[in-house]
Amino acid sequence: MPAPKSYPHLIQTDPRILAAYAEGAGIYRIVPAGVAAPASLADLRELIQWAGAHRTGLIARGAGSGIPGSAVGNGVVVDLRERMPRRLELDPRSRSAITSANITQAELNRAASQHGLRLPPDPSSSSWATLGGMVATNAAGPRTVRFGPVRTWVEALEVVTADCEVGWLHRRGGKSGRAGSSATLPTSPAAPLQLKAIQRLHEDVVPDIEAARSTIAARFPRTRKNTAGYALDHWVSSHDDLDLLIGAEGTLGFVTTIQWRLDRIPAARAGLRVALASLEDLEGAVRALVTLDPSAVELLDRTFLDLLRGSVRDEEEAALPPSTEAVLLVEFERDDPSAARGVAGDAVRALKDIALDIATALTPAEERHLWALRQAASPILASLPADRRSMQVIEDGCVPLPKLGQYVAAVREAARRQDLTVVIFGHAGDGNVHVNVLPELARTDWPARIEALFREVSEAAIRLEGTVSGEHGDGRLRAPLLARLYGAEILGLFQQVKTAFDPLGIFNPGVKLAAGGSPLEQLKMGDNAASIPDDIAAALREIERTGGYGRSRMEIAKGGER
Repeated sequence: MPAPKSYPHLIQTDPRILAAYAEGAGIYRIVPAGVAAPASLADLRELIQWAGAHRTGLIARGAGSGIPGSAVGNGVVVDLRERMPRRLELDPRSRSAITSANITQAELNRAASQHGLRLPPDPSSSSWATLGGMVATNAAGPRTVRFGPVRTWVEALEVVTADCEVGWLHRRGGKSGRAGSSATLPTSPAAPLQLKAIQRLHEDVVPDIEAARSTIAARFPRTRKNTAGYALDHWVSSHDDLDLLIGAEGTLGFVTTIQWRLDRIPAARAGLRVALASLEDLEGAVRALVTLDPSAVELLDRTFLDLLRGSVRDEEEAALPPSTEAVLLVEFERDDPSAARGVAGDAVRALKDIALDIATALTPAEERHLWALRQAASPILASLPADRRSMQVIEDGCVPLPKLGQYVAAVREAARRQDLTVVIFGHAGDGNVHVNVLPELARTDWPARIEALFREVSEAAIRLEGTVSGEHGDGRLRAPLLARLYGAEILGLFQQVKTAFDPLGIFNPGVKLAAGGSPLEQLKMGDNAASIPDDIAAALREIERTGGYGRSRMEIAKGGER
């Protein structure tokens, strides 16, 4: 729909701009109705007021690197990275930072490292992922096994609500729902003393959440990671309202500023590469490693190793025993080199009766060589021929550690039944498995086989008491699965939370709470993909192939040089 004439500076409808924002990471191509690049809180308020009056969705977007489709949609895409003010302030004495949502984790950690500090959660997208996007998905990564996901490190959030109000939500002990009033948070003169959204939450929803404590305890997965739905389980423990915003994927309001807790950078690291002869050995190996407090335990399944055969990583692959079914890459971080070497030795002894082969890395050079095996996959996947695409449709299942091997076996078997090639890897220390499906697009039945795989693997994750969304969020892809995962009562509470924050349903409709239709429609590949200009399609494909999500989509629309 065309933007109202009173907002020409906010909402753009040029077809090239719309095309440039039609894709993010993941599987979707959805051409939006408009694109806005706000430059201030006042702009955001105007957009919210307009969207409420016209019942049009606002899709918050940072780098667009989220996988399950929360940064694309049919409404107005709101680019919070392009023009919003940038802020990065550190307080080394209190080990804290305040950043705007459009700062990347890499930028924060470069600045913090000058003081021996860091934000530990480190998704593979950290070089381009905006911190607002990381809050939106409760992002995690390899080091979550020791340091937890983003939620653990967020102290306060500045939000813009559906009521056009701006205010801060703090951890308990602060002033949740009030404008910034601590020594480190600025006062927002336009902010109310109490956000209406928080009032509605506590008046209309909190009594029902409290009454459903036993159901929440019974139905939420007992996994080390879970970003499916709204975090009611964390809220009943913390009573921190910001816990509902963390992981909400832009469905409850705009997050504009974040206060972070930081951690010291450890002085020393050591690593292991552990080869296993069977998936049945996964549980014992991971359990033994987790007791030693590792900072990362990464899984490379046999399907991953098969991908590397014949590649530039023949040397690394050849070093593994031929009967290897899975590899664990392990990192330990300690305060001094002696302690790092010591815990690596403890790990070797703990695994000697389980592992097929163990290699150690006790120097930075050895560790880089060890992790080269993991890093080899991305360039291979990026260089796939045009008739084979890497699709992320079952990429985020997470199960209890004792059932990790069963889940990987279930993914393999489902792929075999559907005659699909898959590449399996992930964060074994958390039971979180990522899968890239590589369909042959020349086969006309590939969409049906992908959909069958999606249903079968999702059901396996739920049957094994896991979650379909470990660390990437639900997006449009997994929103339809929440009813099966949680049941009607919990889904009803999710709807109540959504309504309290967003009465008109303008924030990212179809994300978290399904809007109907198949989640595997509006794909970026296949005969039914929406038509966009060839040069823009090529530029978006190049971003996908190279991880170039830091590139401005406005620049692409204008035909600027890369």
